[in-house]
Amino acid sequence: MDRSDVADYKSLMRITRIRVVCGLSLLLLSCGRSVADHRDRGLMPMPAKIEFAAASLQVDGHLPIMIVGHSDARLQRAIDQFLQHLTAYTGQEFPHGVADTPDQAKLVIRCAGPGQLVQTPDEDESYSLRVTAEQIQLNAATVVGVLRGLATLEQLVQPGGNGFVIPEVSIEDKPRFVWRGLLIDVCRHWQPMAVIQRNLDAMAAVKLNVLHLHLTEDQGFRVESRRFPRLHEHGSDGKYFTQEQLRKIVAYARDRGIRVVPEFDMPGHTTSWLVGHPELAAAPGPYRIERRWGVFDPCFDPTREALYEFLDAFFSEMTAIFPDPYMHIGGDEVNGKQWEANPQIQAFLKRESLPDLHALQAYFNRRVAAILNKHGKTMVGWDEILHEGLPQGCVVQSWRGSESLAQAIERGFDGILSSGFYLDHQRPASFHYLNELQPTGGSPSDTRPARILGGEACMWGEYVTPETIDSRIWPRLAAIAERLWSPASIKDVDDMYRRLEQVGHALDAIGARHRTNRGRMLHRLAGRHPIGALQVLAAVVEPVKFYKRSAARPYTNHTPLNRLVDAARPESQVARRFQLEVRGFLSGRSADASRAIRRRLKSWRDNHQALMSAIRDAPLLEEVAPVSRNLQLIATLGLQAMDTIESDQQPGADWKAGVLAAIENAAGPHAEVDIAVIATVKTLVESVGSAKP
Repeated sequence: MDRSDVADYKSLMRITRIRVVCGLSLLLLSCGRSVADHRDRGLMPMPAKIEFAAASLQVDGHLPIMIVGHSDARLQRAIDQFLQHLTAYTGQEFPHGVADTPDQAKLVIRCAGPGQLVQTPDEDESYSLRVTAEQIQLNAATVVGVLRGLATLEQLVQPGGNGFVIPEVSIEDKPRFVWRGLLIDVCRHWQPMAVIQRNLDAMAAVKLNVLHLHLTEDQGFRVESRRFPRLHEHGSDGKYFTQEQLRKIVAYARDRGIRVVPEFDMPGHTTSWLVGHPELAAAPGPYRIERRWGVFDPCFDPTREALYEFLDAFFSEMTAIFPDPYMHIGGDEVNGKQWEANPQIQAFLKRESLPDLHALQAYFNRRVAAILNKHGKTMVGWDEILHEGLPQGCVVQSWRGSESLAQAIERGFDGILSSGFYLDHQRPASFHYLNELQPTGGSPSDTRPARILGGEACMWGEYVTPETIDSRIWPRLAAIAERLWSPASIKDVDDMYRRLEQVGHALDAIGARHRTNRGRMLHRLAGRHPIGALQVLAAVVEPVKFYKRSAARPYTNHTPLNRLVDAARPESQVARRFQLEVRGFLSGRSADASRAIRRRLKSWRDNHQALMSAIRDAPLLEEVAPVSRNLQLIATLGLQAMDTIESDQQPGADWKAGVLAAIENAAGPHAEVDIAVIATVKTLVESVGSAKP
């Protein structure tokens, strides 16, 4: 799905901040108090109600557990994983000790029942958690509720005393939205099972509950079909999930309280279907897998009865693999060129009194919705499926913005918001964090707006590989997870970032690779040279935003993604800290702030010379030479601005104009990265000549 014209992002640009912690300091919100009252602590997502006391429980490796009420294999596996995570965080061994009575237990879990056999959005995920100096009590109506409580309990563990402690706390928690998802596109670039599993682990840590797998696309058909084997044999380059693997993914997700919703994109974005089955197409073949990105002409022929017979059999096969009550048909970006050029299709329009191609797609959607309903599935699709006559009960997922979401809701359909949650746009966590799920104007509330099920972050696969995908998802997705779980009143941007800085460490500890893979990539780029100077540069650059990479050079799904732009993080935390330091300095001119700013600027100024030996010797680094030189120039200009400000000089207008022009010229981008500190240096220069505070 190509999403290059998202129109309403401007209204969503604000700032926020997050951090999921397991084993480090925790920010928690007491009832009626502001987040700022608890800056020595951190939780993510923030619980609905939380209240701390002064004491704490010692975490010492002795944690006898008693389950009261319902117990099953899934709950036992969840406890085992919880203890494994505690071992990873604390370095202590936690055997699965069982207590005979509640009085003997250090952790008492009361679970009322198993919950639903097949999880749905109506699953009760609420829990209560009470920690005293002697015992932990976790109560939930379902196993999924217990999973959410254990995720919070992991985050509460922090260094203290002679080891680790859990603060005394009382929590009542439930999600604000029932649909809290992540879409992973495995088609543009193949993402194998290991990638899916480690991201499911990370999703569970921040209480997300839907994995949306985008399984078919112009670039690949990623599902084994035993009924129609030519689909995966001809349309996948041999890269697809077997049915057994998919069942394992579904089971793995269920153990973590996560539903798996498959997407089979149609009637457009179907080239990979047509490679093996050209008879389904609206124009004669042959077809071949697309290697580039965009909106392509090939699509199904909605006038052929044989197509619906084919889809009926295919969906019957997929229903046996994916038990979730929802199935996604895509439905986006049909350009209609094949339909316009096909005389039989044009004759069908006249015969059926269909006024245009939009009506033809509506006809297709009605037919597909009926097939899915026959197989016990509710149809989900992108905005474009919304039309007169769309069967009630279908769900509309909005990628184009709040207006299209509002239209769906006004017509009586449930909606899911993805606009503003596109991780591949490389936007800062703050942008996503303040993206409110409101169909129209009005103040956000802690209750779910009518018919908005929730939201999904989207990780489209044009520019990610198994090595880089984690860094594009985490830790920013944790900010979205809090927006979807926590009360609307939780929106302190600075505090979100304070917590987000640590969430990466916590998620890395449970298997996410957004940090570990980056170091390996930098070593590969530097070749035989030390990576210190390259790390300095990489820390202050960000990949270009939106789809600017596609304009920079021709890309295919065979193009290596192994350059600095791929190793750079979507959001530079160094740049953000520098911005805060400059903001503090300009408001108070403190000596400490001045020293911190000068220390950073000097390190950037001097880094180019240190990096040049690696650049001359490593072909993959040749393109970053202008980036490094521009960082040197910008840092030099920043130091000049600091000298001028602190000496209270009043340079002429020509000086400031010349410096600002030089900064603008250095902005680039080069090598498809932006220097993230440029805007803050520009702020320094613009403040020259201002009155001293």
